[in-house]
Amino acid sequence: MARTPSNMIPLGTLAPDFNLFDTVSKKHLSLQELKGDKATVIMFICNHCPFVIHVNAELVNIANDYANKGIRFIAISSNDAINYPQDAPEKMTIHAKNEGYPFPYLYDETQDVAKAYDAACTPDLYVFDSDLKLTYRGQLDDSRPGNGIKITGSDLRYAIDCLIENKTNTTVQKPSIGCNIKWKA
Repeated sequence: MARTPSNMIPLGTLAPDFNLFDTVSKKHLSLQELKGDKATVIMFICNHCPFVIHVNAELVNIANDYANKGIRFIAISSNDAINYPQDAPEKMTIHAKNEGYPFPYLYDETQDVAKAYDAACTPDLYVFDSDLKLTYRGQLDDSRPGNGIKITGSDLRYAIDCLIENKTNTTVQKPSIGCNIKWKA
């Protein structure tokens, strides 16, 4: 199992725009359509990564906990579906339903969106404010498959709470660790 860290792009970076196919609704959706009033959480995930499988339930819990607070969650898979067929769009649809995703699960077929966000791993998490400026990038919490640390989502939750409460997140932001994005050759 590869252990790839996320790239810690500069805070304040503007969220790159996109228009991607949602494997749940079967529609193309844009960032402008999906963004939240207070914050937008963008998550690069995939179906098969053990690191994502480890945190799936907590991602769903957090999205549900903040659903009525002006926070929108967007999941994107950018993996090469030719060489990793378990991450193909039709499998993403099934996976989203099985996991109970309360958020769109978009397919980045060209991988241009992952490149624009400088995404490196799954899960790779980004929190943007109401102006789509980056306020957090990094890990969900300190839990990883097999390390025995309880999954709480504490780092992501704190980042979102800071936006809701209009306060600056002064904690050290740690990179996420996960499987590398499966880039096309």
